[in-house]
Amino acid sequence: MAAAAAAAAAAAAVATGRQRPEAAGPQWAPPGLGDGDGEDAPVRPLYKPRGICSRAYFLVLMVFVHLYLGNVLALLFFVHYSNGDESSDPAPQRRAQGPRPAPALGPLTRLEGIKVGHERKVQLVSDKDHFIRTLSLKPLLFEIPGFLSDEECRLIIHLAQMKGLQRSQILPTEEYEEAMSTLQLSQLELFQLLDQNRDGRLQLREVLAQTRLGNGRWMTPENIQEMYSAIKADPDGDGVLSLQEFSSMDLRDFHKYMRSHKAESSELVRNSHHTWLYQGEGAHHVMRAIRQRVLRLTRLSPEIVELSEPLQVVRYGEGGHYHAHVDSGPVYPETICSHTKLVANESVPFETSCRYMTVLFYLNNVTAGGETVFPVADNRTYDEMSLIQDNVDLRDTRRHCDKGNLRVKPRQGTAVFWYNYLPDGQGWVGDVDDYSLHGGCLVTRGTKWIANNWINVDPSRARQALFQQEMARLAREGGADAQPEWAVDRAYRDARVEL
Repeated sequence: MAAAAAAAAAAAAVATGRQRPEAAGPQWAPPGLGDGDGEDAPVRPLYKPRGICSRAYFLVLMVFVHLYLGNVLALLFFVHYSNGDESSDPAPQRRAQGPRPAPALGPLTRLEGIKVGHERKVQLVSDKDHFIRTLSLKPLLFEIPGFLSDEECRLIIHLAQMKGLQRSQILPTEEYEEAMSTLQLSQLELFQLLDQNRDGRLQLREVLAQTRLGNGRWMTPENIQEMYSAIKADPDGDGVLSLQEFSSMDLRDFHKYMRSHKAESSELVRNSHHTWLYQGEGAHHVMRAIRQRVLRLTRLSPEIVELSEPLQVVRYGEGGHYHAHVDSGPVYPETICSHTKLVANESVPFETSCRYMTVLFYLNNVTAGGETVFPVADNRTYDEMSLIQDNVDLRDTRRHCDKGNLRVKPRQGTAVFWYNYLPDGQGWVGDVDDYSLHGGCLVTRGTKWIANNWINVDPSRARQALFQQEMARLAREGGADAQPEWAVDRAYRDARVEL
């Protein structure tokens, strides 16, 4: 779900790489996709003029990601499996018969925001009223106080501790440099990727715009200027690189510089620990109850909600943060959604997270800091380059959270939820909502516990339908063992926890 960066204009050290953050998959989510009621409905590629989200730039970055994470091995296996000896693979016979028919899916429900501050009453549990309050219209963002009880919050934390948490982002390694060396790009091509305004000069903010992801570090203006100075990349010291200055550099100097500076936790895109808690059939009864409550809240079909990701529980210690990102990854013809890849007929090289909605729960009251910031919520317009002005990077949640448009204070039991995509006008997923950019502000005192329920929907209506059909078949024929990998975790099903 997101991740961070190296210096781009500081060279390919960033211009060419992206890393997926939490299961939070790649963080930056450009376009939406195709829809259609028939199974052959194509994925509709959407092209935007912004360089950071261009298809060409995306492909360069995704090549790095998969080299860095080793997913190329999985890809090679997939290609071998798809094109290998048919005598050892019964699937080709089925594929040769043509696509399987999939039922048409109804439109996705979507709450109306009305206006900021609007409240409506809903009943999500018996004998209790909840109130949904609109926090913004761009993105469509809501808050529900008391969605979880204090006892439920404590139980989730306890189950997560029993399961064990792991670091949300791996520290940068030398594999980054090795992956970078495999990319066949000239310095001119790198320069052109970075030079978004096409003026033949690389300003600091153009470099910073590419430092979202890369070798795992979050770069600041000071970091980049220090790097320029160390490798003598900017002789006149004006913080701007001309094409001549960029072309005369040895990019290996950047690798050496990055390798010589060990990244601290505070320098990463994300500084937290997390785990996943199963919510499907047979899970702890409280986990099941929460999933059913989310089902009533979102008003989506049970198939969509039940087949979405399990609950992610995250702990941010003092100094913890998560720089601004979006929760869904880019979807181009070269990508497939992680949750539907098992049933996709397409042989595509990259996968990404497709998260229609985010439902975030605050599990405790944070002593100080730890707000969820939406830097551009309800801005009149969205311009990616304007996120960085006068050395102020609105994506930087360690230093500039106070400058974001909207900050939500953590309150135990409160839930906030928002839509990561705009509607397409036909009841399905449309373009990604750039205004859903959000991050976790620095925890200055105490510990912050949150949980995320992501609702997964494939932008291809036909693929989502086929996925649901196949999962239903597997459930009938094979039971729990045939379910997706996340549906077999029952480690805490029978846990008896005293609260």
